[in-house]
Amino acid sequence: MEVKNFEAWDYVVFAGLFVISSGIGVFFAIKERKKTTSREFLVGGRQMSFGPVALSLTASFMSAVTVLGTPSEVYRFGASFLLFLISYAFVVFFTSELFLPVFYRSGITSTYEYLQLRFNKPVRYAATFIYIVQTILYTGVVVYAPALALNQVTGFDLWASVFATGIVCTFYCSLGGLKAVVWTDAFQMVVMIVGFLTVLIQGSNHVGGFDIVLEKARNGSRLHIVDFDADPLRRHTFWTIAVGGTFTWLGIYGVNQSTIQRCISCKTEKHAKLALYFNLLGLWIIVVCAVFSGLIMYSYFKDCDPWTSGAILAPDQLMPYFVMEIFATMPGLPGLFVACAFSGTLSTVAASINALATVTFEDFVKSCFPHLSDTLNTWISKGLCLLFGIICTSMAVVASLMGSVVQAALSIHGMCGGPMLGLFTLGLVFPFVNWKGALGGLLTGITLSFWVAIGAFIYPAPDSKTLPLPLSTELCVELNITTTVAPQLSSRPVLADTWYSLSYLYYSAVGCLGCIAAGIIISFLTGRQRGKDIDPLLIRPVCNLFCFWSKKYKTLCWCGVQHDRETEQDYLDSDSTWKQGVESGLQNGLKQDTLAQTPGYNPIDKSYSNSVPEKTTYF
Repeated sequence: MEVKNFEAWDYVVFAGLFVISSGIGVFFAIKERKKTTSREFLVGGRQMSFGPVALSLTASFMSAVTVLGTPSEVYRFGASFLLFLISYAFVVFFTSELFLPVFYRSGITSTYEYLQLRFNKPVRYAATFIYIVQTILYTGVVVYAPALALNQVTGFDLWASVFATGIVCTFYCSLGGLKAVVWTDAFQMVVMIVGFLTVLIQGSNHVGGFDIVLEKARNGSRLHIVDFDADPLRRHTFWTIAVGGTFTWLGIYGVNQSTIQRCISCKTEKHAKLALYFNLLGLWIIVVCAVFSGLIMYSYFKDCDPWTSGAILAPDQLMPYFVMEIFATMPGLPGLFVACAFSGTLSTVAASINALATVTFEDFVKSCFPHLSDTLNTWISKGLCLLFGIICTSMAVVASLMGSVVQAALSIHGMCGGPMLGLFTLGLVFPFVNWKGALGGLLTGITLSFWVAIGAFIYPAPDSKTLPLPLSTELCVELNITTTVAPQLSSRPVLADTWYSLSYLYYSAVGCLGCIAAGIIISFLTGRQRGKDIDPLLIRPVCNLFCFWSKKYKTLCWCGVQHDRETEQDYLDSDSTWKQGVESGLQNGLKQDTLAQTPGYNPIDKSYSNSVPEKTTYF
């Protein structure tokens, strides 16, 4: 394989990304040096505006996996990835209207604090542990995949890029906290869009114009987007993406600490919702850019596919190889694309490190040592950022065994995020579910999703289900390359062509629905939770949407939760002290009926504000 090395200007542009990202961390470390509370460090004092938070949300999950993996997916399987625009719309709506209001009004810092308020400590700790494992594995993929692809195509040193990513992210996370992460993400989001635009413009010029791109893509069957085949074993259809993709990304957005931590850092609930909806626009822009990059790349390589001809070793190297081809005579622009790819990596790794530090501090450190000083808490938070930065960087080694970066990343989210989504859904939507049902449901969901995912890893689905589109090498210059044929397994188990061939986008749905079903059954067998013992603010009465015509049926579906005791505004204006009692309830195991409401409700604006004092612990 021909390796095209960077020139001086490429290194200058690429190094500029790291310097500016680190500089933002230093800036906030100096600017916020007198604000030493862990609350300021981990959630930005809960005074962020929706603009930078929206950019941060988009950048955090549109990582290098998207920059490198999505164009490759479109190149091989077609533009059906555009259907994720539908999934993202559903995900943002459900997150902002179902999950966010409960998390925001509760005044929590870790989403898993909710699980203790709703159930008990074992459920909270189990969920926190699963989240930590999920995030470390995912971050390993995000760090390693782009470094490997860029190393093998551009000659950019593999381990130098891996360690540079880990060091820079850990540096500005440890110094500047959430504010540094959010503002750095905003800058990196701009870099990602600029990088994509340069590829789109230069690539379409090389092919002969955008009309030629669409014509060649149409002739190559790349524009067959909507396929209504209901077969769940098919890799990408309308249903697998619209339904399975919604479950997968709802596990990422709806209950993921990285997302919710940014939302609750906003100064009002309205700002948090605006951040989510503006983030949706950013998601759409990035996905559209990635899909059209894949179509342009296919048009360019239509008669000489570099993967099957042996010019590159893996599909994930297609995008950097394409960039080095079209920018061969334009020094600095390959560096801009590499900066684009690593912007996605930096933003995701930084978000992961900050979220891991937050859940570990809130769920373990503060539970065990509730009386530490603010200064010590802040230093512990910074130490946790450093620790998880080292761990996440080290996990890049494991990622080399996980195959396609897009499938690997979404599979990890599906395996862990699906059961987690089911757990929170049990808590928010089903008042009668008790802690035994919640814990049993979580374990059931994890077992099912890991079973199907590991089975699929060992016994990959046949091409008849993944349906890769044909690639041509008619006009390639023949290379002297020795190819190896993978050994054929003499036999496959019965489940290999059914259960293990399930589309990877359904892993989350399997875990989520398995968790919900098991949780409901176990709760009925072990004795339902009494609704009157649950604070109404911990439940979202979605049954009101379906029983709006009958107060009797609405009350029946509330399962004893006293949603009609007072109107929400009156309830929030009452003399109860829910938010002030949150930490006390968490530390001392008080029942939910001692918890009441979150101050900060603005009856004129009909929104909630974070402009409240620090949470108080009562003894």
